Amino acid sequence: MNVLIVSATTQEVQTDYPHLVTGVGMVATAIAVSKALSEKHYDLVVNAGIAGSFNRSIPLGSVVEVVKDQLSEIGAQDGSHFLSPTEMGLEVITAVEMTAQTNLPTVSGITVNTVHGDDKAISQIVHRLNPQVESMEGAACMLACQHAGVPCVQLRAISNYVEKRNKAVWDIPLAIQKLNQELTKFLSEL
Repeated sequence: MNVLIVSATTQEVQTDYPHLVTGVGMVATAIAVSKALSEKHYDLVVNAGIAGSFNRSIPLGSVVEVVKDQLSEIGAQDGSHFLSPTEMGLEVITAVEMTAQTNLPTVSGITVNTVHGDDKAISQIVHRLNPQVESMEGAACMLACQHAGVPCVQLRAISNYVEKRNKAVWDIPLAIQKLNQELTKFLSEL
């Protein structure tokens, strides 16, 4: 099986499999993944990285599989109300769902340009979309794979909770360690 591992940074993934480092964010990820999939055939893409969790019942370091992800910021503001593309009369694909490929807990996520760190904004996004996790690349990778007809698995290790920014309570080293353990296990079972 020809597998491509995708991560935003070199720090997130250590593997002997082909590994594409896209850079941080949706645009960089969509471009890099689309380019890679147009240049070579892959049977599977595994997007692996860290994420913030809106759900405090998910312990830091936990690895989850994101099976539904969406671009949460595409739309318009009308005063304090957010208008989705559908409400604006636009036909835009902003969400993607994939069938679970692991035995990990499955979650829904949002992909953002700016990670949440304001109580009001967090409350609004939870009320509007009820995500469990957020990343800066997930939906972009999944949508690029969907467009190319290549299955995608998104693995995320929880490094922090989505709250007012407080890096002192994050645990990125633990998240990266657990992510690579689960990634190695998943790849060995293919």
